[in-house]
Amino acid sequence: MNRRRQILLAAGLLPLVRPLHAASRRVVIVGGGWGGLSAASHLRRLAPEIEVVLVDRQPAFSSFALSNRWLVDHGTSQLVSQDYAALAASRGYRFIQASVDGIDRAQRMVTTSAGRLPYDWLVLAPGIRENWAAWQIDDPQTVAELRQRHSGAMLHAADLPGLKQRLTGFAGGDLLMTIPPAPYRCPPAPYERAMFIAWWLKTQKIPGKLIIVDPNPLMPAFRSILLDRFAEQVTYVDHANVRQVDLARKTVITDVDDIRFDEALLAPPQQAADLLWQAGLIRRIDGGQPTGWADQGGKDFRSVADERVFIIGDAAGLVSPLFGHFPKTGHIANRMGAIVARQIAARATGQAFPALLPESVCHVASSVEPLEYTRIDTRYRRRGDGFLLQQVRQTRQPNPAGEDVAWAEAMYRDFLLP
Repeated sequence: MNRRRQILLAAGLLPLVRPLHAASRRVVIVGGGWGGLSAASHLRRLAPEIEVVLVDRQPAFSSFALSNRWLVDHGTSQLVSQDYAALAASRGYRFIQASVDGIDRAQRMVTTSAGRLPYDWLVLAPGIRENWAAWQIDDPQTVAELRQRHSGAMLHAADLPGLKQRLTGFAGGDLLMTIPPAPYRCPPAPYERAMFIAWWLKTQKIPGKLIIVDPNPLMPAFRSILLDRFAEQVTYVDHANVRQVDLARKTVITDVDDIRFDEALLAPPQQAADLLWQAGLIRRIDGGQPTGWADQGGKDFRSVADERVFIIGDAAGLVSPLFGHFPKTGHIANRMGAIVARQIAARATGQAFPALLPESVCHVASSVEPLEYTRIDTRYRRRGDGFLLQQVRQTRQPNPAGEDVAWAEAMYRDFLLP
């Protein structure tokens, strides 16, 4: 592909529908997160003859790795933002800012607010949605009010500055934090956030209590620090499911008790994004009951319903009956995008595709003073019967020297930085 065509593609100046004589094949990627950007960058490098089109409703990518320390001024992490059009131009693929209104898999056509977009392969990386209906909240106005006033900031990185502002204005009282039922985005993140908030309440001498409502078992790495070291700052309510939220009374109704709050970080159950529901790509069990997550292979990430469609990132569903889902992290999404890119490139050229599985590294703060980290390495392999096995190794890092920052920078270089 010549340089002029690359620039036109990136700028979105070529028509969405290809002329009939066009010979090049097209991959459409929906969703410009860690997975979608990884797929676009790797496809452009591995298969330059394939047209790559990235679609996202936002004009820019945003991410906030390592944000929990920043929320309480215990770190210097910043919101990372990158204009999609500029990134596409530098990497040689095409970006279209548009919402996706529908997918016609029979015609291999994506309908967007900018027009219809045919594809040969489709990579879906739309992320997640919050299921407020599980808390008996289905009025859009109420959902919008809850997200504005009490968001747990687990849906979009852009919500984090607002959360920090709310914490800064918290002068005392009951600070409620809910954790979604598993699986959810980045399993250690809520516990790490709770630890930093508890530390902040203690060191700033704020007369407040952090009340954690958790439907899951408490992650072992945080048990001692939350229940012992910050016992005066934390009330932990485990195996408690939120049933309803009464915004007028500032109360959550759980199956354990009714809990009042002065400020709250509300994080309802998570599911795959709306687009996958609209496209009929959600896994169902027990006579048609939806699981809430996509139905795709655990080894190739192809949709069970359509071999031309790949589903990656946090929206992905069950991959093994032995451990359930891949962790819903940026690292896993990045690796899934790279693997799918290699699959498509191999299929486009008639080459064999090597069997690959993702891996994940996570640096989690497990103590504040002194600052300590736990490195979590997750690897996967196929068992003899074909099922995937998950191997998790945790390594204590008592004297961290910026390993978490180095990890984030390396990840961004793969798909984001020049």
